[in-house]
Amino acid sequence: MCGIVGIVSSEPANQLVYDSLLLLQHRGQDSTGIATADGRTFHMVKARGQVREAFRTRDMRALPGTMGLGHVRYATKGTASNEEEAQPFYVNAPYGIVLVHNGNLTNTRELTQELFDIDRRHLNTSSDTELLVNVLAHELQQQISGSAHLDPDQVFAAVSRVHERVEGSYATIALIPGHGLLAFRDPFGIRPLVLGRRPKGMIGFEWVVASESLVLESGGYEMVRDVAPGEAIFIAVDGEMTSRQCAANPRLIPCSFEYVYLARPDSVMNGISVYEARLRLGNRLADTIAQYTPRGDIDVVMPIPDSSRPAAMQVAQKLGIEYREGFYKNRYIGRTFIMPGQAERKKSVKQKLNAMGSEFRGKNILIVDDSIVRGTTSKEIIEMARQAGANKVTFTSAAPPVRFPHVYGINMPTRHELVAHGRKIPDIATELGADYLIYQEVADMQSAILEGSDVTELEMSCFTGDYVTGTVSPEYLSWVERNQLS
Repeated sequence: MCGIVGIVSSEPANQLVYDSLLLLQHRGQDSTGIATADGRTFHMVKARGQVREAFRTRDMRALPGTMGLGHVRYATKGTASNEEEAQPFYVNAPYGIVLVHNGNLTNTRELTQELFDIDRRHLNTSSDTELLVNVLAHELQQQISGSAHLDPDQVFAAVSRVHERVEGSYATIALIPGHGLLAFRDPFGIRPLVLGRRPKGMIGFEWVVASESLVLESGGYEMVRDVAPGEAIFIAVDGEMTSRQCAANPRLIPCSFEYVYLARPDSVMNGISVYEARLRLGNRLADTIAQYTPRGDIDVVMPIPDSSRPAAMQVAQKLGIEYREGFYKNRYIGRTFIMPGQAERKKSVKQKLNAMGSEFRGKNILIVDDSIVRGTTSKEIIEMARQAGANKVTFTSAAPPVRFPHVYGINMPTRHELVAHGRKIPDIATELGADYLIYQEVADMQSAILEGSDVTELEMSCFTGDYVTGTVSPEYLSWVERNQLS
């Protein structure tokens, strides 16, 4: 999971990209990067850490031009601390291409071999983004046949070949200096990408492509639509936009975890409000809680701030139980789920949350969280509740048990890290230290997210073990586990 943005403007793009990345900071905190195009010249700044600490005034001055893109990184491949793995990535031929990407490629072994043996291209890192920009560059080179001229037909033909060669999830934005901005989405639309525009004077438009719609709203852009699965959009330097479906058999199957946890609640993805989806998740969860929890065993309902708050409010309302805020959140600590290592995640839980004893003492507490992945945070929170004086602790998850690796852009790749893998729910409750443990049902999660939308399918592999790309084998999962850096 990362956050990406691309802008074609009539004013300097550097500040616009910077402001957009601030809004996407929740999607990645390991590193960040901005690239701009000034005529046929690229300018790029990349650094470790969050946006506010990574860029200085001198960096912004070094990023001239009216086209730009940016990235916030949450490492799912490579090394979180390695600045060389930070995006954007650049290749110098043809034309020069700078690219950012959100997602994970699942045929990196095959692509790496093809690039070396057939395409004759060299890779400097283990990043699948570097793979992607080299595949795109090679296919674009094949289309232009030495000509300096570049038209959208050639770009779209190159993207069609990318779809044929690349497997996995990828929402992608690229700059081709002197020509324009390219954005495309994988044929399953697993990772999100939205298109917006605003008037440019009396004629034409300025454009933005971003991971989440909140970027558009903040910048005063009109939401045009989501980029369709398999679609490519090319925006020329003069603001003319063209698009084409470049995949043979596209299907919209967005990632369910975007709605459960990853996205900000004020975003709309694939026509589905994240906030309203989380409210519906709470309604469905309340029914399951009522079915499995003895009456009178819950005095108050509490959320783990912030992403579980909408679900917790609905649980309390539907069950007719008092809603209280018992955990205070330190907003200057990063999201523990996207911390790079297990030790770092465990250390940060108590720095991030503090239990207020007055809300816990002598009470039977029902805690609502958005999901339980490794169980590190959940176990610490339950212990905090007991230390604060809770009588009984019922722990609930608005998502089903995470039993399988996620290979499409979320850092849960190894089965032994997942607290629910190979365990029954009572055993998980014992491991976490909860009196009761209740999960959302898979069918309830799916129906809650999709209700009222035109979307008919969700990518739910981490809950079900069914991988929508159809090429994720047990051998591949074992290879990922052997090569994953903790």
